[in-house]
Amino acid sequence: MALHKLRRFVGTIAELVDKAPPERELIEHGLAVLRELVREDDWLPDAFAVPSHEHYQQYLLHADARQRFSVVSFVWGPGQQTPVHDHTVWGLIGVLRGAEYTQPYARDASGVLHAHGPEILLARGAVEAVSPTIGDIHRVRNAYDDRASISIHVYGANIGAVRRSTWQADGHTKPFISGYSNTVLPNLWDLSKESAVS
Repeated sequence: MALHKLRRFVGTIAELVDKAPPERELIEHGLAVLRELVREDDWLPDAFAVPSHEHYQQYLLHADARQRFSVVSFVWGPGQQTPVHDHTVWGLIGVLRGAEYTQPYARDASGVLHAHGPEILLARGAVEAVSPTIGDIHRVRNAYDDRASISIHVYGANIGAVRRSTWQADGHTKPFISGYSNTVLPNLWDLSKESAVS
């Protein structure tokens, strides 16, 4: 297990957040390093890649000590999807295994929510971003009905503790706080089991 790749990724995102660049620059650089992370599928521990028959899983991989960002693996069982929802913070998404569809939504001048363009297929290795400034409301679903897919997400907060909203077809919103599916984190900091060349 090449867990050092996740550790290096977390360090790079922390350095980026420390610099506090404009959001556009943060997203651009963040997507580049996320694209590198999801290019190879040899680092995600098995415990954070387990689907559920009931609903998609949101496994916390790392939360910044000051809650400035979090890294999460989303595991989509066959045919699973989110409701239409927002984030309220910037987010980066990279597909590690399988594929997923994302359907962006936007409010019109009267505030009514509509699908904004067609569904977008994100195949393995693809990355995208969301934020309140570039588009924050979407629905995500596994592209497959017969297998799991996994995407890695980075958010500009401890996303499991952020008060967000789901959007109903009639335009009403329902507040939620997602939490996480796991109670333990991968140990990124035990270097005793890694060789010096890692």
